Amino acid sequence: MDALRASELPVALGNGADEWSPDLQLPHSMWEIFGSMDDVAGDALALAFAQKHCAAGGEGWRWLWVQDARSTRSSGRPFLHGLPPPLRSGFIHVEAGGAADALWAMEEGVRCGELSFVIGEIVGDPKVLDFTAIRRLVLAAERNGVMLYLLRREGFANLSAARLRWRVTAAPSALHRWNSMAPGVPRVRAELFRGRGLRPGQFWLEHGVGSHEPDHSLLVVPDLRDRPVEPDYRATG
Repeated sequence: MDALRASELPVALGNGADEWSPDLQLPHSMWEIFGSMDDVAGDALALAFAQKHCAAGGEGWRWLWVQDARSTRSSGRPFLHGLPPPLRSGFIHVEAGGAADALWAMEEGVRCGELSFVIGEIVGDPKVLDFTAIRRLVLAAERNGVMLYLLRREGFANLSAARLRWRVTAAPSALHRWNSMAPGVPRVRAELFRGRGLRPGQFWLEHGVGSHEPDHSLLVVPDLRDRPVEPDYRATG
């Protein structure tokens, strides 16, 4: 890989800002998202980030999702018709045999100028996913201007060169606009525990506010509180 000169690296993320928000303009780089095997909150957050970042570039996005074999066995392959409509036509999926092959596919993806973004998915802490490997991905993403979201299922947050690092879990959805018994807008609880030039923080995020299908919107909502007890509509007696 070509060396990246220090002068080509962004001086600081966020143009001097010290608090992250969905509307903050950040350079293209690599973000790590740590999640659980028990839900798909990490997948949802990566897709929400990608839609938000790509919205300014218009439609017709081509993008790549890379999984290692353990990811495919544990969480399955992405379901095309379960993806947000703007992401379906340009979707490319790669199932790699192991973590090393998956990392190679991710790096080749971010080197491709025709792609809008890349999502990579790796389970656990394989030896090949060390500081050097992550740094290669960061430099490749920044040099070529292609965002990379690395999903770490059940991974440990070791030393990393990733520019932003998140922990994410599923959260109760918002109340439905018309039916209090139905789920509303999806929400996740996201913790930014490392970000160059940014303060760590915890955020409740909503995606696709005010629409039936998730759109490009990604909003921070106030801390969730206990909901009022819903009446029991079941017949008694």
